[in-house]
Amino acid sequence: MAGLGLGPNGGLLYCMEYLEANTDWLRERLRALRGHYLLFDCPGQVELYTHHQALKNVLAQLAKWDFRLAAVHLVDSHYCTDPGKFISVLCTSLATMLHVELPHVNVLSKMDLIEQYGKLAFNLDYYTEVLDLSYLVDHLASDPFFRNFRRLNEKLVEVIEDYSLVSFVPLNVQDKQSMRQVLQAVDKANGYCFGDQEHRSLEALMSAAVGADFHFSSTLAVQEKYVQSQDKAVEEEVMDL
Repeated sequence: MAGLGLGPNGGLLYCMEYLEANTDWLRERLRALRGHYLLFDCPGQVELYTHHQALKNVLAQLAKWDFRLAAVHLVDSHYCTDPGKFISVLCTSLATMLHVELPHVNVLSKMDLIEQYGKLAFNLDYYTEVLDLSYLVDHLASDPFFRNFRRLNEKLVEVIEDYSLVSFVPLNVQDKQSMRQVLQAVDKANGYCFGDQEHRSLEALMSAAVGADFHFSSTLAVQEKYVQSQDKAVEEEVMDL
């Protein structure tokens, strides 16, 4: 940044482009890790995943080297409490999935803080499964600021629903069951659970094949653990009175 007179974002984009131009360096470092399960912790700047080409090209090069890849996109769960921000999150997630072109797992992280900035308007599975978003537009229209943008929100929601690609897995890193569910989804996405490097029983393969698709019960458990129900909220208010 100092040498080239770049700001934080410009410096980061330059570094990613520099890595893209020097993938031989990356390949040499990765050769020493053959047979390992690798995690690439990527920067948070969304432009790297929505329209910039450098990281996408690096990932394509990794695929040519026979790495089985999956993208894991983390989203702070408290955005669910703000309909406008949640629509933005859906658009960003969809744009990332279409641009990166990898098996993709969207994760609602920090579930223990989901209602830090407000209450959920709907049950948790509405957000994880991205159900009928017209209800979200109606809820958003109750805000005087967003009332004038209803038509825009309707069009954004139409795009999200037309692709029908975005869903989320809830995560709290302090909860082993939650971590296991995310790991199962990622293993399925990158094909690791079907690989030949480890012994996999038929039971384990079937669990991996269907477990990531039918997790309503686990989502309900997360709801009960981290999301305060309306009945419970009313009960606590009565007790306070």
